[in-house]
Amino acid sequence: MGECKVEDMSLAALFEQARKIHLTVTESGDDQDLVKKGCELLGKCEDMINKLGLFSSNETKEDISTANLKYILVPFYLAELTEKLARDERVPILKISQAKLKEFISFCEAMELVPQEELEAFAQGQGASNSFADRRALKIARFRRQRAAEAKLTEIKERKERRGRSTKAAALSTPVEVGEDEQLDDDGEEEREAWLTTISLAICKAFDLLDMLKKEEEMLSAIKEKQLKEGEKEFSEASLDDRTKKAEAWHRDAAARARYTQPATPITCATFAQDVIEGRANVSQAHDHKHQPMIFGPQSLIGGSLTSERERIAAQVFQPAYRMPTMSIEEAGLREMEMMNKWQERNAKMFEEANSAWYKDKPKMGPSEEEEDDGDDAAQEKARAWDDWKDDNPRGAGNKKLTPCG
Repeated sequence: MGECKVEDMSLAALFEQARKIHLTVTESGDDQDLVKKGCELLGKCEDMINKLGLFSSNETKEDISTANLKYILVPFYLAELTEKLARDERVPILKISQAKLKEFISFCEAMELVPQEELEAFAQGQGASNSFADRRALKIARFRRQRAAEAKLTEIKERKERRGRSTKAAALSTPVEVGEDEQLDDDGEEEREAWLTTISLAICKAFDLLDMLKKEEEMLSAIKEKQLKEGEKEFSEASLDDRTKKAEAWHRDAAARARYTQPATPITCATFAQDVIEGRANVSQAHDHKHQPMIFGPQSLIGGSLTSERERIAAQVFQPAYRMPTMSIEEAGLREMEMMNKWQERNAKMFEEANSAWYKDKPKMGPSEEEEDDGDDAAQEKARAWDDWKDDNPRGAGNKKLTPCG
């Protein structure tokens, strides 16, 4: 499309074409010719909006008509397309894009469209809070608002499609004139709701994009400053040296790991295998199933032995909140084998006792008749002696001398 035709186009046509280009670039990729054309169309839209004076500083979102709500998105679309421009100097592009985003956010703030927490964070430092917890909470709230806006737009689109199908079906079945004014009012309210939701979604994306562009500008500025101090040649040599060191370290680690790629004797002890994996033991070491309690924390990550009190304390910092096992699987197996052997011995003894009975034992010889007669005679003599003593000593005989004289 030539420049004359662009000049002759209306504001609505310019915006619609620019919006389609923005949607295409966002979904498909960075086609530089298409990006430049979109920036040109959005720039024309911005000039026409300023010339026509569509927005005033003392207006709110209720004062803006539904047909003009969509033009609030022009700076946001222009900022996103400008950020996708490919230039040798990246920093000026980032600054232009950030300026457009700030212009969009300021205008939405004047229209009372920006949430209060975003305004407070933006006032503190352009969207960055002081503490990490505040930044995290802000990003979570922003992400939830973005999801809610996307879901609402999808719902409006589906509702519009269903109403269109039902209207078409009703017109075909009963060709009776319905209230066109009511239908237009419903469409107008739905269109206004859709544009307000789109603006809310764009505000969330604008804050995220502003944070990203700011960090990118800081990184590029730091790299450029380092290049100016040390020189581009020294910087490239340092990068190459760093890459060489990383490659050499990777090859050394690969050579160290190559020993374990060959089939080895299987390790039957789980604790010893864990020690080998974490570097506390070698495969060739002898193992006698004597284990110490496992240590969790930094020491299990870096491997090696504890050489100082500081390392021992650091290794005990992050301990699990639950009770750890006091023995290994092998020790538990040996303990269970010992219990099984004792159980088998006890069962064998009980089985042996259960198989023995009184009728299987040899009969025991009882006392002889002579011994029984001798026992009876002794018992009789003892009984007779006791009777004689009782006769000589009747009951109460010992107290006769204590009775009073008659």
